[in-house]
Amino acid sequence: MKTTSKTSTDRKAKTSVGSNREFAVVTYIFLIIFLILIAYFVYFMLAKSDSFINSSYNPRLDSMSKTVVRGEILSSGGDVLAKTQTDADGNETRVYPYGRIFAHVVGYSSNGKSGIESVENFALLRSHTFFLEQIVNDLKDEKNIGDRVFTTLDVDVQAAAYEALGSYDGAVVALQPSTGKVLAMVSKPDFDPNTIATDWDSLINSESSMLLNRAAQGLYPPGSVFKILTTLEFMRENPGYAAYNYDCTGSISDGYNEIHCYGGSVHGQEDIYTSFAKSCNTSFANIGLSLNLDSYSDLCSKLLFNKSISFELPTGKSQFTLGKSAGTSQIMQTAIGQGETLVTPLHMALITSAICNDGTLMQPYLVDHTENESGEPVEENEPKVYEKLISEEEAAALQQFMANTVENGTASSLSGQAYSAAGKTGTAEFNSNKDSHAWFVGYASMEGKEDIAVAVIVEDSGAGSSYAVPVAKAVFDAYFVK
Repeated sequence: MKTTSKTSTDRKAKTSVGSNREFAVVTYIFLIIFLILIAYFVYFMLAKSDSFINSSYNPRLDSMSKTVVRGEILSSGGDVLAKTQTDADGNETRVYPYGRIFAHVVGYSSNGKSGIESVENFALLRSHTFFLEQIVNDLKDEKNIGDRVFTTLDVDVQAAAYEALGSYDGAVVALQPSTGKVLAMVSKPDFDPNTIATDWDSLINSESSMLLNRAAQGLYPPGSVFKILTTLEFMRENPGYAAYNYDCTGSISDGYNEIHCYGGSVHGQEDIYTSFAKSCNTSFANIGLSLNLDSYSDLCSKLLFNKSISFELPTGKSQFTLGKSAGTSQIMQTAIGQGETLVTPLHMALITSAICNDGTLMQPYLVDHTENESGEPVEENEPKVYEKLISEEEAAALQQFMANTVENGTASSLSGQAYSAAGKTGTAEFNSNKDSHAWFVGYASMEGKEDIAVAVIVEDSGAGSSYAVPVAKAVFDAYFVK
């Protein structure tokens, strides 16, 4: 009997231990699931909630539009960029006073939504009108007025960029390096947001991709503006880079492919500074062959290539692909901004902005603040650091290179102004016929005023010095003359 009792007790003990273990496993599984759900909830609230709220599929927005008149979008100076007009019968029409000038960045709100109209959709359909007034309006079956969105956009700078591009397709981005405020964002070809509904079929069937915001999403070969990165990598690998010397004969060959300087120029004896200022292709192809490709790739990654850029509007992802197995021809082409490298104008504006701001990139943003119809603040954005892209010493060196390009190089038409300018021109071939886009990236300063940085691309035009620099000058003039 004692043996039987002991065995029975052992079995109960084993059963109890097994049950406890199974209970613990189940408990931990549920705890892990709970923690995952909490983590996703936090992620959703911080990173995804705005996109879901602003989604055109969100039924809440439809109900909000029945009780709220869509708010205004305004420039940094208070100019109305988008507003809703209501006729005597209560019919609402969205009106864009500046028409095509702000088409891509402000966007449209019929046939879907784009631009600021899309990303600030929820804010525009919220009303922070005084609550007693809202009650009265509800009793009278009248709509409340939606909040107003004040952007960072400068009407004078935007208009100057738009007009300077003229009949050419292309893009202009202008930023305030110290804050990250986007002052202008122009894209051509464009459209009239006032007639978006009637023009819709022709717009979506156009081969010109008129609805594409080229400033943020367009991907282009960078041409010689990429020599900024090639120069930076050469500096890092060669502390004595100032001693570099090269004899430009107008062409360089790897035995299979030949690279020429633009327009058949022969620059003769050059150091690194004159190579940069004159945008000497053969010198930079030679420099490219000396670089450590792993380090080169790491530099480009640090400077946001092959990464999604954090910004309110959708952006393209700049591409840099130069592996260890790259041949000499590809290396030379990449070093001068050709090859397979692609960039967005916004990305090049950010790199330029960081150089101007002593290596620190500020988070780019379009919305300064929102307020109710009475002018009382609702939400406000503050400048914040995006990332430290390069050291202060490297930024200072690149500032010197870019200033020399204005004083003694391909951007000399920017010298002698009321402001001090610095930059880099580019001429990027985009097909086998050697047709080219014109580039300029740079910045300008004047005492008593915040600096401004720009990126300009003029499609299928010619040399950057002839076509892109005048656009940049128009932007600088509009910004500093006020």
